[in-house]
Amino acid sequence: MVLKSAVITDLTSSDHRFRQVARIIASQIANGEIARGSRLMSERDLGKHFNVSRDTIRRALLELQERGLIEAEGARGWFVTSALGEPNALMGFTEMARARGLRPCSKVLTAEIRAATLDEAERLGIAPGAKLFDLERVRLLDDVPVAHERSRIVADLAPQIDRNNFETASLYDELRKIGVVAHSADYVLQATSADAREAEILDVPTGAPLLIASATAHMQSGKAMELSHSIFRGDRYRFRTTLFRSAWK
Repeated sequence: MVLKSAVITDLTSSDHRFRQVARIIASQIANGEIARGSRLMSERDLGKHFNVSRDTIRRALLELQERGLIEAEGARGWFVTSALGEPNALMGFTEMARARGLRPCSKVLTAEIRAATLDEAERLGIAPGAKLFDLERVRLLDDVPVAHERSRIVADLAPQIDRNNFETASLYDELRKIGVVAHSADYVLQATSADAREAEILDVPTGAPLLIASATAHMQSGKAMELSHSIFRGDRYRFRTTLFRSAWK
């Protein structure tokens, strides 16, 4: 990997050196100057390149790791991630992609207002037959299909939401504009393999590993706003979380 020449400036500002180093590397990953999957220079060489200490480089790398842009592979060093990884935060697909310098887009399969089924109504806490906005899309990153996603939104919360073009628009961005924001989600993950339909949609062989994520999203008031069902390619998606051990009593 060859870093484009860059100069760190204004070192006396409140913006610390490691953040400036992280921003430069992140920018070069985003614009393709550093290829995804490639190995970064050693920490020592990065320090020489940026003319900063090794501690500064380590802090910058940890910052990029926290953002999901790079990952450590033991003695082999640091590598630019090639898969989309979900952070410890509730955010939409588009927001995750942009945070990693990837270009998101979608192919819409279904976008309609319809009546909720009994099961959907129970999970969302609405009356059976109440209106839902049902949005089914293939999600792509840099034109590569990564996920098959279905979102069902309580229509009363978002009038005219179906008028948006979700080939390019972000569902969560459009909801945020009208004050509908996901605050928490009940999230279930399970592994599966691609059947013929999913293999065709996601451009993978039949039997390829997939990850299913099902979620019920809630607003800060506690009211349920969305049911989602996402099927991710196993070679393009990684789920990451932090676990805490409760104190002994």
